[in-house]
Order: sequence, then structure tokens, then C-alpha cells
Amino acid sequence: MSGARYIVSLDLGTSGLKAALVSERGEVVASAYRPVETILVEPGGAEQDAEAIWAATKDAMRQVVQEASRPAQEIIAVAIASQFSSVVPVDRSGEPVMNLILWMDKRGGAYSREIYGRHPGAIATWVDVHGALPLPSGNDTLSHMLWVKEARPDVYQRTHKFLEPMDYLTARLSGEITANACTVFMMVLTDNRQLDDVHYDDTLIEMSGIDREKLPDLVPILSSVGTVLPAVAAEIGLSPETQVLSGLNDTQAVAVGTGTFQAGHGGVNIGTTSQILAHRADKASDLEHAIVSSPSPIAGRYVAIAENGIGAKALDHFLTNVTFASDALADHTTEDMFGGVDALVRDVPAGSGSVLFLPWLTGSHAPSSNENARGGFLNLSLSTTRAHMVRSILEGVAYNLRWLLPSVEQFAGKEFDEIYFSGGGALSDEWSQILADVMGRPLLQLEDPRHCITRTTAFLGFERLGHLEMSDFPLIRHVRRTYEPRPERSAIYDELFEQFLAAFDRNRPIFDSLNAR
Repeated sequence: MSGARYIVSLDLGTSGLKAALVSERGEVVASAYRPVETILVEPGGAEQDAEAIWAATKDAMRQVVQEASRPAQEIIAVAIASQFSSVVPVDRSGEPVMNLILWMDKRGGAYSREIYGRHPGAIATWVDVHGALPLPSGNDTLSHMLWVKEARPDVYQRTHKFLEPMDYLTARLSGEITANACTVFMMVLTDNRQLDDVHYDDTLIEMSGIDREKLPDLVPILSSVGTVLPAVAAEIGLSPETQVLSGLNDTQAVAVGTGTFQAGHGGVNIGTTSQILAHRADKASDLEHAIVSSPSPIAGRYVAIAENGIGAKALDHFLTNVTFASDALADHTTEDMFGGVDALVRDVPAGSGSVLFLPWLTGSHAPSSNENARGGFLNLSLSTTRAHMVRSILEGVAYNLRWLLPSVEQFAGKEFDEIYFSGGGALSDEWSQILADVMGRPLLQLEDPRHCITRTTAFLGFERLGHLEMSDFPLIRHVRRTYEPRPERSAIYDELFEQFLAAFDRNRPIFDSLNAR
């Protein structure tokens, strides 16, 4: 045995699953990706096939283990991060009794709103005890659980436990049904006031209407819950002694991976959605700007949860459904939708010919929540080209993040000297420069940003198992390039940013009229 150690790190996002075999030095030895289909269910539903996710997970893990060709005994653990505010109802064996209900599902909103009618003091209690609230929009885990209870009572009766996606995969791998303070955060049923004693709160559970026995037992964050089941280990190619670690959500992972626990450092992540990332020392809530603090995987710290809304998904949606669409007009499909984006927008002047893109395709989130808001292009003319439109999408997401930045800095109690950029959006040099110009801050583009979550989750796993220390963090964070704001573009972006905010405010009545149910 060489003495080398590796962790299989999983990143289950909204659009797909990444698996990576990561060394103690932060090297991604092998990786694989499997897409995950979202099933839209009217009215307002969004689901994914939990069995298909499990099959994709095993297949991707098997690929990385085979491609890496490392001795099985050197792979010491599996660690999982996933998208959150989603839920899988499972039976006693950990198998799903219905599809995964995705974070964008709104069907439970009415049941969360009923809580406030039954309990006039609910908001104050939730803020004091937990920090976040049951969302009137329905985009939280508690709302999804309530929808199952009220709309699918047969499923509720058969549900042994409700699990977030990372806990679902942990259960399928180990046979142990567990969760932790990080993973259950958007069930909004825990007392988060003391990080060394996070537990379910009886008052919140009583107000919610969810039965306590439906909630998974809590274990320490990233602790070992057991080993990979022998049959699963044989199928994947792992040792049955491989440990399975309790997970975390993707925002918490990126907040660590961008180094926001270090003084003066902020983070930006653009994946399916976009976030500005920060840490703080104590629990807090800024309901006006839709920012709350959740337990961090770093002991004694909280992560600022500031979901900005749709990010790279806006570009993906436009390219898929407009630029490279296949319909009765023509078949414009291509295997590489994103390959020419940087070259296309590079020659478009800053400001995209004064075309504004509004990125709220699923409603606006932090810093001003409005579930009825929607996206669109403003100020198109006969001189507008698709190059203008594509660049305006990149700028529109950047304006939305600029809008959020001061609220997160105030929440974190510090102004960011540097902002580290991760996620699929960070693959784009042009988007990186646009963000620096629009936000007016130096932006540090991470190297291999698509594996920020898998690399960070593995690092935290090694740290919890005693093989690394937090001081070893530089092993996993490498900067590809630093982008400085260009002063000559400030006036252009300042003016368009003001119109971006005006477009949000002045279109509120239209959004409400078109989309309020």
C-alpha cells in the first residue's frame, strides 16, 4: 500500500451529478458527470426521479473508480454535497416512495402561508430560534413536506423519513438514515442558536404540523455514519470498509471553497443559480433582503445564505430554446452550445447597446424577494443582434449580483477586498471580466471552478477524518486569473444598473398581474 488516500466526492446539482476522486492534495484524479432530468408538473411543481438519481450516482462513481485505477483500500470515504431546499420521502430502507421534490417547486406555498394564520407570532419565533422562515413561495423543504402531507396523504403515510438529496444518497450508500445541522437547514425546524447543540425544536415542529417521527436523526456534520453497503461497494468497485460521511449543501461547500471564512474574502458562485458567499461569527437574519445564516461546516461559524436567483441557467435557457433550438422553423442544435460564447460577446461593446436582460426567470430572490417577477429583454431595436442579447444575459446576472453585494457585505460585517469566482460561470473569461467591471471589485477566477464543490467537500472530509487541517486549505484553492475593474466602463455600467433597478420596481405591477395566482 502506497499510503495515498482518496475520497469519492459527489456534487448533486439541479441539472446533474458530478463524481470526482480527490486526493489529499486536492487533485481531481478522475471525474464523471451524469445529467438529471427535471420534470415540471403543473401547477408549479418540479420533480426529479430519485431512483434515476441513485442509478446515475452509482454509474458515475463506478466510472471514476475504474478510470482512476487506485487500490480500493486507498479510497477511504465518500462525501456528498447537493442542491438543497429539496426533499425525498423515503421508506425504512431508504428507498424513495415518490419523486424528489425540487427547490423550485411552489406547490406547498399555501400550506406554509397557513402557518402564519394559525400562529400570529410565528415569524418572530422562527427568526429567533432558527433564523429562516417557512417561505410563502413554497420554495423550501418544509413547504414540500407539507404539500406531501396535505396533497398526497398516502405518500405521507408511507414516508418513514423526509431527506434532503445529500442525505438520501448517504442513506442509499450506507443504509443509515441520518442528517445534520447543515443538511436540514431548509426544513426550518432546528434550533440554531448554539452551534454545538443544534437540535429539532418542539415549538417549531408543533407550529409546522409535521410529525416529529418523519424527521431524520441528526449526527455531527461530515461525521462517518457507517460504511458503504457490501453489495453497493461490490457494484461500484469500492472496499466495503469505505466510510460514508454525512454531507452538506452546495452553498455551504462553495462558501468554504471560495475562502470566505478568511478575513476580507467574499465569494460569487454562478451555477444553475447564483449566490454571493460569506461567513459570519454569529446567527443573524436580514428578512428585508432575504439573507439568513445557516450553520457552517467550519466549527463555530455561520454561512450567509443569499440566493440571488437564476444564474447560468438563464444563458442555458436562451441558447437551448432560442439560439440552438430545434422546432418547426429549423434544427439549429449543436453539441457545444457554450463554446463560442466568449468569442461572440468579446466584440460587443460594454452595455450591449443599452439592451437590458432581466434574469428573474423563476422569480426574484435576495436582495428583494418577489415570486411573481419574471425575466425578459428590454430596449431591443432593429440594430439588436443575438450577440447583444447574449452579452446582456451575462450583464443582467452581474447586475443582479451587484444589487445583492452591499447587503451581503453588511450582513457579514465586512467589505470584501477580493471576491473569488466559482461555478460553471467561472469558466468564462468574459463573464469574469464583466463581473469585475459591474461590481467594481477585483475578481479572482478559480482554476477548475466546476470542481470547487467536489474538491471542497473532499477537503472537509479529510479534515474531519484527521488527515488534514484547516490551515491546509491553500491545497485546494488555486486562482487561474485575477480581473481588475476597468474604470472606463464604470459610467456605462453605473447608468445601466440604475435602469436595471428601475425595471424591477416599475414592472412589479405587471409581474403581479400576469403571474399572481
